[in-house]
Amino acid sequence: MSRKPVVRMAELEIDPATLEAYRALLTEEIEASVALEDGVLSLNAVSIRDHPNKVRILEVYANREAYDAHLQTPHFLKYKTETSGMVTALTLIDVDPIAMRSKL
Repeated sequence: MSRKPVVRMAELEIDPATLEAYRALLTEEIEASVALEDGVLSLNAVSIRDHPNKVRILEVYANREAYDAHLQTPHFLKYKTETSGMVTALTLIDVDPIAMRSKL
């Protein structure tokens, strides 16, 4: 098992007509992932201030195995299925952490 964390940035564009429904599904998926998956260390979603349909998600997983397991969970598969027609663009970027800290 790998000990190196997996950190990704997802850049999405959402059909503005579906933005509220998308945000609800994304929130539900993030809450389930953090609560139910030990390997999901953090998921943080934001939107660009003057472009609310441009969403950015910073994803941090304990390792590659945790990331791969996340992709097979019922809550993630529900999110992918139900938002497939809402997402008009998606770019996944693997990133290397420099300094990542948070307070509870």
